[in-house]
Amino acid sequence: MSDFLQHECGIAMLRLKQPLQYYIDKYGSAFYGLNKMYLLMEKQHNRGQDGAGLANIKLDVPPGKRYISRIRSVDSRPIQDVFSRIMPRFEGLTSEQLINGQYLQEEMAFTGELFLAHLRYGTFGKNQVENCHPFLRQNNWRTRNLVVAGNFNMTNNDELFEKLVSLGQHPKEQVDTVTILERIGHFLDVENQRLFDRYKQEGLSNEAISKRIADELDIQTILEHGANSLDGGYVMCGLVGHGDAFVMRDPNGIRPAFWYEDDEVVVVTSERPVIQTAFNVPTDQVREIEPGHALIIKRDGSVSMPQVKQPGERKACSFERIYFSRGNDQDIYHERKELGRLLVPQIMEAVEHDLDNTVTSFIPNTAEVCFYGLIKGLEDHLSQAKISRLIGLGANPDPAEIKRILDERARIEKIAIKDAKLRTFITEDANRDDLVAHVYDIAYGTVEAGKDNLVVIDDSIVRGTTLKRSILRILDRLGPKRIVVASSAPQIRYPDCYGIDMARLGDFIAFQAAISLIKERGMDHLIDEVYERCKAQVALPKEENVNQVKAIYEPFTTEELNERISQLLTPEGMKAEVKIVFQSIEGLHEACPNNTGDWYFTGDFPTPGGHKVVNRAFVYYVEGSNERAY
Repeated sequence: MSDFLQHECGIAMLRLKQPLQYYIDKYGSAFYGLNKMYLLMEKQHNRGQDGAGLANIKLDVPPGKRYISRIRSVDSRPIQDVFSRIMPRFEGLTSEQLINGQYLQEEMAFTGELFLAHLRYGTFGKNQVENCHPFLRQNNWRTRNLVVAGNFNMTNNDELFEKLVSLGQHPKEQVDTVTILERIGHFLDVENQRLFDRYKQEGLSNEAISKRIADELDIQTILEHGANSLDGGYVMCGLVGHGDAFVMRDPNGIRPAFWYEDDEVVVVTSERPVIQTAFNVPTDQVREIEPGHALIIKRDGSVSMPQVKQPGERKACSFERIYFSRGNDQDIYHERKELGRLLVPQIMEAVEHDLDNTVTSFIPNTAEVCFYGLIKGLEDHLSQAKISRLIGLGANPDPAEIKRILDERARIEKIAIKDAKLRTFITEDANRDDLVAHVYDIAYGTVEAGKDNLVVIDDSIVRGTTLKRSILRILDRLGPKRIVVASSAPQIRYPDCYGIDMARLGDFIAFQAAISLIKERGMDHLIDEVYERCKAQVALPKEENVNQVKAIYEPFTTEELNERISQLLTPEGMKAEVKIVFQSIEGLHEACPNNTGDWYFTGDFPTPGGHKVVNRAFVYYVEGSNERAY
C-alpha cells in the first residue's frame, strides 16, 4: 500500500498439553514452547512492530512458587527484545538442570504450559510499554488472576466504562484494553464468589474450595456476561491463573482467528499459515474460531467452542485479504490474484484499449500478487483478441502475420525499486518532500517517452499522499504519455472503527473528492444538512443511528469521483496525464467471497456502534476537530 496503514495487532496463544518433561524427552529441549512462540510471533510481525508482549502460566506449581510471568517491550525490535530478556535467565544452568522439567517449572520463569503473545501497532494511544498487551489483573487467588490480550477496537468504550463505574469499580483508564480487562475480570470475580459461597455452605475448607473452583470455573458463563454489551470487532484472548484459557471472537467475525489441536498442543493465531509453518500441518487441519463463539481450553486440556454471543451476519474484514494478512495463505494468494484480474476492464478503458503501447507494473511490493492476476487477465484478454484476428485472416493466412499476432504479449516491467529508508533530517517541508520523492527509484528505458501508457497496480489508495508527493513524480521521469494507477480495493469512503488506523473522514481522498465536487457545484447546503442530521444522530443511542454520511456521495457516480481523485492527486508540473481507477464493490466480493466486510467502502457497518462512529466523524470534520470518532 503506497499509503502505509497500521493494523491494530496480532495474537498467538499456545497450550502445551503434555508436561514439560515430555517435550524435553521428545524434542531434546526445554524450550519447545518458547521456540514455537518466537516463531509464531515473528511470522506475524507484519501485524505489529511498535510493541510486543509475552505471558506464561504454569499449571501445577506449589504455593510460594511464581506461576505467572510477563514481559512487554516497545524496543525498536520488540520481539527480539522480549526473547533477549527471557533466554539469558537460563544461562549458567547445568546440563542436568536443563533436562529436569520439574526443576525448571518450579524455579525458572516462562517454563509453563500456557503462553499468550501479542504484537502491537500503536494506532491509538502512546507507544509506551504500559499500552502493550498482555494486560494482567492480579489477585492472591489463582482463579481470580487474569491475563488478557487481543486484536480489537470497541465503538462503545464510553458506554462500557460507565457500566464498570455503575458496578462500583474505579477503572484507572478509559481505554478499551483496560475496560475489557476489568469487565471480564468483574464477571470472573462474580463466578468465583458464586462457587465459593456454594461450597462454603457445604462446609468445605477454603483450601478445598480453591481446588473445586479451579476445576469447575464456568468460563462460558463469564464470557457470555462479559461479551453482552460489546460493540466492535474483536478477538479476545485470556488466561486465568489456574490454567483455563479462552479466545473469544466477535459475532460478525470481523477480526480473524485460527486454531489447531493435536495430542501435544492447542494453538491460536491471527493468521492461518503461521500455524501451518510452525507446526507443519496442512491447510485443512487449521480451523477458524466461529463468530460469536469462544474457544475454551480447560486446565485439564479439554477443548470446546461454545456460543457466547448470538452470531450476526458474517462480515469478516476484507482488508485482511487485500493487504494486512501475509500473502502466503493459499486462499488469500488466489484472492489477491483475482483482485488484479478483475481490474482489467477498468484498465483497458483507461488506456483506450492500446495494449501495444502500455507497460504494466506494481507499487509497492505488497501489490505484486495482484499484479500477477492483472497480467493473467490481460493475457486472457489478448488471447480472445488473437483468436478473432486469426479467424479474420481467412483460409490462407500469411505465416508472418500469424507469428506477429501470436507474439503479442502484455508488456511487463519492474518499474520501481524501493531504496532503503532515507532519514530526512532536513526540516523544511519543501526539501523534505524532495527527499521523500527519492524513496523509490525507477528502471530507466522501460517506457517509450511520449508514446507509452504506464499502468501501476496498488493495494489500495487511502489518502493518496505518497502518490502525490512521491510516486507519480518518480514515474513521470520515465516520460509516459499517461499514468494509470489501479487500486485493487474500491474507494475508501468511511472510517474504520474495528482495528485499522483509518479514523478521520477528512483524510480520505475519496471524501475530499466528494466535498470538492459539492462545493464546485454550489451544493454546500448538503454539507450543512448532513451535519445537522449527524449531530442529531450522535445524541441518540447507537442502536438508533443510521449512516447519514452516505448522502455526501449520493450525487456522484464512481466515475465522477475517480476523475476528481485523479485531478486532486496530480502533482503540479506533471507532464503525463494521470488516471486513477478503483476496484468495484462487486469485484471485491467476487474475489473475496468469504470476507464481505466492506464498511469502509460502502458505509454498511456491521454493528450499531459503527454508524454512530461515522456520524460523529462527520461532525468532527465540519467542526474542524482532530479527535478520533471512537
